[in-house]
Amino acid sequence: MKFLVLPCDGIGPEIVDASVKVLQAANEKYGLGIELDYEDVGFVSLEKYGTTLRDDVLEKAKRYDGVILGTQSHADYPSPEKGGRNVSAGFRIGLDLYANVRPARTRPFLDSNMKPGKSMDLVIMREATEGFYPDRNMTKGWAEVMPDRDMALSIRKITRRCSERIARQAFILAMKRKKKVTAIHKSNSFHMTDGLFLEAVYAVAKEYPEVEVDDLLVDASTAHLVRNPEQFDVLVATNFYGDIISDLASELSGSLGLAGSIMASDEHCCAQAQHGSAPDIAGKDLANPSSMILSVAMLLHWIGENKSLDSYLQAAAAMSEAVDTVLMEPEKRTRDLGGSYGCKDFSQAVCDALS
Repeated sequence: MKFLVLPCDGIGPEIVDASVKVLQAANEKYGLGIELDYEDVGFVSLEKYGTTLRDDVLEKAKRYDGVILGTQSHADYPSPEKGGRNVSAGFRIGLDLYANVRPARTRPFLDSNMKPGKSMDLVIMREATEGFYPDRNMTKGWAEVMPDRDMALSIRKITRRCSERIARQAFILAMKRKKKVTAIHKSNSFHMTDGLFLEAVYAVAKEYPEVEVDDLLVDASTAHLVRNPEQFDVLVATNFYGDIISDLASELSGSLGLAGSIMASDEHCCAQAQHGSAPDIAGKDLANPSSMILSVAMLLHWIGENKSLDSYLQAAAAMSEAVDTVLMEPEKRTRDLGGSYGCKDFSQAVCDALS
């Protein structure tokens, strides 16, 4: 197995290094046979090549069994015409990584941001290749325009094909969990676009009669996540809604710094932490690498399931359990969680717990 590693911006290099260290420990313990190659993306690539993401890197990535992508400082990039290409969007479109899988769960030994007595264990299945994102929903051009300086227009694209395939992944996952899918939408306002999405979800639901299916307006879903998170199992959403409610769910469950995430197609998978690049703490050994480590564990799990490799499934579970083992000890947590460990010490502690 060969993985392509892309450290990217801000704290990306630090948390990627931490996750690679844990991955190598799992690789040795479980005999995974993983080899790593590195490439430049983000600001390093912009300085070297004049663009944050080269087309040849995307083509190269297609030949790998997995990709590990660090955080990006996309808000600070120059315009696309000047080389500031959205790295995550580039991979999602270039490798057709349509399923952004974002779990959120509470841990009994960690404080959450929910009401006392409430717990959460859910997964948000976010469609990632279309929707209200102007950098990825056109074959050519950009889906935002300004007819004049006082008017801006944005085009939203929803297709039956993309809605059905993300719904199918949600139902497949639900069959392995608590057998419930909730579709998040706003069809009372977006009659055609969200209406089409909802129609596609219920069409796919007929293939999975064992799975309970319901739907919620996106605004109502935020209230339900706060008030009664136990009602949810797998939530399926279009790009924009999924992005927002996954951040809400992860922060409610404890911290965005604990939220793993993968972007997957039917053939490719990329691990990427759910949070941002935090440039204000970059290079200070203050970053919490938990999300990145858990994302890499999700990548191993995806490979294990798709290629029927028990060793990868075992390694994925062991990495996740090792993170929890370290988090159980308050002094070993990173500072954002009230501990005293830096990124390097935390990753070493996870390696020790793993072995």
